[in-house]
Amino acid sequence: MTEGTSGTGEGTPKHLWIVGILAVLWNLGGAYDYLMTQTQNESYMASFTPEQLEFFYGFPSWLVVFWAVAVWGSVLGSILLLMRKRVAMPVFLMSLVAMSVTAFHNFALSNGAEIMGTTGMLFSGVIFLVAVGLLMYSKAMVRRGVLT
Repeated sequence: MTEGTSGTGEGTPKHLWIVGILAVLWNLGGAYDYLMTQTQNESYMASFTPEQLEFFYGFPSWLVVFWAVAVWGSVLGSILLLMRKRVAMPVFLMSLVAMSVTAFHNFALSNGAEIMGTTGMLFSGVIFLVAVGLLMYSKAMVRRGVLT
């Protein structure tokens, strides 16, 4: 075995570990939000207004599926990134597409912007930017041969 490929991660750039770990933590936060919303956890959902609860609980089934793909795809993509698997990139892409569908529904086809307010819109924007960043990062790591 050549130096840097001993399986100890010596050939892996340090930034991949940093980005990967932060991505897993960030996306687990999204997974937690998804689970708490879908299970209608009382203590978690208590911070939302009745209008917001009605909005979340009124999502059509197809939208919940897209939301699940977005959330769990981003978790899976982050884990695959840490595993240095090139399939992380298309998984991040799939997640971003699913996220875009949910955002289009929530903010263009319904009154999600009005219900969630400025803070909700800004946070959704941050989530989208992180997802785009992870997709671009994984694509760069594939091009550099770090993800195999």
